Amino acid sequence: MILFRYIITELILLVIISGAVSAQSVFSIPDIEGWLDDENYLELRDDKNGNEHVYKVNARTGKSKVYRQTSYLTEVNKALPQGFMVSWRSESTKNYNSNIIKKDGDLYYYSRIKKLFRQITDNTVEEETPVFSPDEKYIAFTRERDLYILDLEKGLETRLTDDATDLIYNGYASWVYYEEILGRKSRYRAFWWSPDSRMIAFLRFDDSPVPEFPIYSSDGVHGRLEVMHYPKAGDPNPGVKLGIIDITTGNTTWIDSNDKEDIYIAWPFWSVDSKRLYYQVLNRDQDDMKIFSANPETGEKKLVYNDKQKAWIEWYEDIYVMKDGSGFILRSDKSGWMNLYYFDPDGKLISRITDVEWRVHGVEMVDEEAGVVYFTGTGGVSTDRYLFRVKLDGTDMKQLTKKPGYHSFDISEKGSYFIDTYSNITTPMRMELCSSSPEKIRDLGNSEVQGNDTEQAGKVELFTIPTKDGFDLPAYWILPAGFDDSKKYGVIFTIYGGPNAGSVRNTYKDPEGDYMTKNGIIRIAVDHRGTGHFGKKGQEYMHRNLGKWEIDDYIAAVKWLKEKPFIDTTKIGITGGSYGGYLTCMALTYGADYFTHGFAKYSVTDWRLYDNVYTERYMDTPEQNPEGYNFGSVMTHAEKCRGKLYIIHGMMDDNVHMQNTIQLIDKLTDLDRDFEMMLYPDERHGWGPPKSQHSSRESREFWLQHFIGVSINE
Repeated sequence: MILFRYIITELILLVIISGAVSAQSVFSIPDIEGWLDDENYLELRDDKNGNEHVYKVNARTGKSKVYRQTSYLTEVNKALPQGFMVSWRSESTKNYNSNIIKKDGDLYYYSRIKKLFRQITDNTVEEETPVFSPDEKYIAFTRERDLYILDLEKGLETRLTDDATDLIYNGYASWVYYEEILGRKSRYRAFWWSPDSRMIAFLRFDDSPVPEFPIYSSDGVHGRLEVMHYPKAGDPNPGVKLGIIDITTGNTTWIDSNDKEDIYIAWPFWSVDSKRLYYQVLNRDQDDMKIFSANPETGEKKLVYNDKQKAWIEWYEDIYVMKDGSGFILRSDKSGWMNLYYFDPDGKLISRITDVEWRVHGVEMVDEEAGVVYFTGTGGVSTDRYLFRVKLDGTDMKQLTKKPGYHSFDISEKGSYFIDTYSNITTPMRMELCSSSPEKIRDLGNSEVQGNDTEQAGKVELFTIPTKDGFDLPAYWILPAGFDDSKKYGVIFTIYGGPNAGSVRNTYKDPEGDYMTKNGIIRIAVDHRGTGHFGKKGQEYMHRNLGKWEIDDYIAAVKWLKEKPFIDTTKIGITGGSYGGYLTCMALTYGADYFTHGFAKYSVTDWRLYDNVYTERYMDTPEQNPEGYNFGSVMTHAEKCRGKLYIIHGMMDDNVHMQNTIQLIDKLTDLDRDFEMMLYPDERHGWGPPKSQHSSRESREFWLQHFIGVSINE
């Protein structure tokens, strides 16, 4: 997991990365709701009177007719009583049939089919993590960290666990599992329905071994102390065990019940017939992954898959379970690159579906009847993403999209058609309808940038920067408007830089840029060797060495820049948040001979201070790797700091604790080094308005003052 994760849809991600959202962008991208079947898709449009309708559109002919008078969410919101509004659909409902609505801590149920709306819980205690059963007859949720179900027909609520405390959680994730294993999109949910809606697998956590960490709020007269269980690097983990509850009997079968064992258990998945529960077990060093198959009635388990690597292994978050019961498809980097493997239910390898030396991003769709897998991958260009099709036995692989760029897809029911949304460095977002032959049938829309004055627009280029040891680092820059290579320009690196978290992609960047490029500053982004472009080979440099190779590669980029006659070598800046904040601080200390200015946001400054799951994945424990932790600490290199460093942090950050910033400024003041700092009371890991307006203004002021010599307040 990355330190700072936003959950957004693939399409929104594409828009944001592309930089296509600007004052000059005019969208004519249709609002596609998805595929109705293999031949027709659904599109949301307004008629000539401004009334909203959902149209059924034939893919081949383009002919359309009204399918529904409004979108599902519009229909729901019209049906709800005053004061109720929904902007999302429960992930488990089928065909947009029903919703769980949460208001004032209680749950409400809406059925589109039955035209039914009713309140289903009424408690002073909040219900959390609600989710439908696959048959939509039940809702499971947690209340005060215990697991409950509610029978929607009978209105009967059943408590499935009864031993939750301030330290024991049933079906509700311990903080470090939520942040680093299950992910923020889980919203702390740690339970999984069986396909037949008869059983629920859940994780039980015991946080009693985990040290407490205090977070201070300055509210009121006396302030407030918030205490969380947060395992720092080397600390004990929460105890965890896996159980399965039969909702008809209330009986729990424990599968892995030794919660004293120092392991991680997560990401279970059910067989289609609900007769097996598969789950993943990772050792504390995170280099030995096992998948077990368990009998939900007896608890008997057996090993079906084992992978050991010299560095670390990521969780298998996107396993595809074959609907015909023949097994599952797993995406693993055990070959050095992410590839797809097809296993039978007992873990026997049926086929290696892909055998490529580039990144396979993930499975988009499996046509089991035809024995075909549609998947996305980079092909030979690490900054791009394309659609591929291959047979389950690994033969007849074909690249279906070839226009350079970063593509996302919506594939019809049997793969006859797909909608391709893409952009590249010089092309704003486009949407095309294609057949799987492949053949472009027609353009669906684009995001044309209008009103750009060529005299005001800069130049955007995608390129690579070589290192001495053979890595060609992907990069792009936006040169300022009216760029003149006889003049001198300051340059600012915008980075994140975590392991396998590259940000340089072949997506559209508005040539007008932002306030930096509009004020004569070059903005550049560079991905180092560990960001995923070079497979596991590149990432393994970071093993036990966080901070070193990232900055060494950025230094190589600075050296490359300094060879350009138009670079002002007295103005080499860098900025980022979270892991990017860490690298900004490292650049202004360890890399102080090359970087002159930095704006660091909510930064890790010493890996001993960050959580153990993320940190130990790459660094092992402080006891195992004292040299790596010492080198990777900003404080180790603080004496070298001589540039202009601005630090900001939220005072209630529960992810990267403000302790990181406090220890750094303590060191810097002891060394009599200059820096600027701004703290944001009651804010956590990143924040929104109104304080985000202030922090954004502080950033602009910092760069314009030091690089241009002007103030935005002048």
